[in-house]
Amino acid sequence: MRAAIVVAAGNSQRMGFDKLTADLGGKPLFIRTLDRFENCPEVDEIVLVANEDRIKQFGSLVGEYGLKKVAAVVTGGTDRHLSVWNGLGTLREDAELVAVHDGARPLVSSSAISQAMLLAAKCGAVALAAPVVETLKKVDSDGLVVGSIDRSGLWTMQTPQIFRRDWLVAAYELVLARGARVTDETSAAEMAGFPVRLIQSGDWNVKVTYPSDLELARSLFSLETNKVATRT
Repeated sequence: MRAAIVVAAGNSQRMGFDKLTADLGGKPLFIRTLDRFENCPEVDEIVLVANEDRIKQFGSLVGEYGLKKVAAVVTGGTDRHLSVWNGLGTLREDAELVAVHDGARPLVSSSAISQAMLLAAKCGAVALAAPVVETLKKVDSDGLVVGSIDRSGLWTMQTPQIFRRDWLVAAYELVLARGARVTDETSAAEMAGFPVRLIQSGDWNVKVTYPSDLELARSLFSLETNKVATRT
């Protein structure tokens, strides 16, 4: 059995308003994210992690939009890794693979999720990412350039990040035992010594963090919808 944990427990501080319920093509943004996993044949179960004060609201919206694979809406923690840990504790016992995804990444395709799931089943851990293509500079506290950074071999991490369940549980047990803070699952796996393969996403896998990201996501979603309409 293959499961997904969708983390939607942020407070949208950098956004200025609740990005997770912002409109994206006529649905709340986080529902659009869940749709991608709902429509992925490689995903059997979804656990949604949300802030405590939004559990009822998000649960109602999940029912309203007919998401059948969402088995539970659980309370998140004060940090992202604690939210993922809460989600892990809610999964069915027979879940062998677990995908962890940001609720604010609504444009990942179901086919990309399937591809990553199938590869993770073979190698144990896979994460979507993108190679760094921009020139990187290091600056001092005054904003003055003090050097260049070689970008070869550098990637920016995305989600979903997919793992054998036993690997992910062991990695997070180590994180919690050490009192460490990690910003993604690959960092936890790295700490525990588990190898993670990166694959380049072919999607516009935008994470909505700032208002400009929401406008970009809306434009890209509209283009995607128009392409589907044209093919049909």
